Amino acid sequence: MQAVPETVMKKAKPVFRAVIQATYKENFAFRSNMAVSLIVQPIYFLVQYSIWRAVFQVHDTVSGFTFKTMLFYFAVSSLLGFLNWDDADGTLQRLVQNGKFITFQLRPIHHLYYAFFQKVGHRILAFWVELVPILGFYLLFGIKPIPARPFWAIISVALSFILAFLINYTIGTMAFWLVKTNGIRRAVLVFKDVCSGIFLPLTLFPEAIQKVLFFLPFQFISYVPARVFMGSYELAGITLSIPQIVGLQAIMVLITYLLNRLVWYFGIRRFTGVGA
Repeated sequence: MQAVPETVMKKAKPVFRAVIQATYKENFAFRSNMAVSLIVQPIYFLVQYSIWRAVFQVHDTVSGFTFKTMLFYFAVSSLLGFLNWDDADGTLQRLVQNGKFITFQLRPIHHLYYAFFQKVGHRILAFWVELVPILGFYLLFGIKPIPARPFWAIISVALSFILAFLINYTIGTMAFWLVKTNGIRRAVLVFKDVCSGIFLPLTLFPEAIQKVLFFLPFQFISYVPARVFMGSYELAGITLSIPQIVGLQAIMVLITYLLNRLVWYFGIRRFTGVGA
């Protein structure tokens, strides 16, 4: 890959700021769509609370989790879900399907970076519309999602934010081959959510499955940053220090980025090869 010239980056920075601001203002007008989460998420948490309260009445610990740490894990995991959400895959599919993607081929800014800063603007709005109110809800239950090691937690959350986008965007590139990818996208995204630890801590899976999950990128979206918040990491019998697992997370972001560029290379060749 060729390095981006410094002059190009200087010209791009105002564009990126404009994309963030435009996306924020556009979605601010429809912020009531986000407010639905303020109903859905508390219901989901109350269901989880009831289930795990019943489980821990029988067991003191489950896979190393106590009732308190299990609630802490789900609280952090759900907050990460608000922060990391994006529709990069759906947006890219729609652009390819309706032919509007061709306009991005004529722009000086690569669509990957344009889409990323769209996500930044959208999630800034979501921070105070969704995340802050839900955080207040968790405080009512005495759950304070304060990281054990703030410095590493901030880095891990930032890497999780980037990785979630790269994975979704890579899924979206399937549109270059299939055009309509709704069914496949939904299946892959559900698989991603299960394997990332959103629904269950990954240590609750059988050990054989844990060993597979350890080598997949999905754990770094939710499970790893949640464990970094807790101050310890363990999966498939492998225990790593916080700096080690965050370093591994950074390597996975780089690998995913390179994979995305490879898939994009072949995808865009197919897109231009059919007359675009």
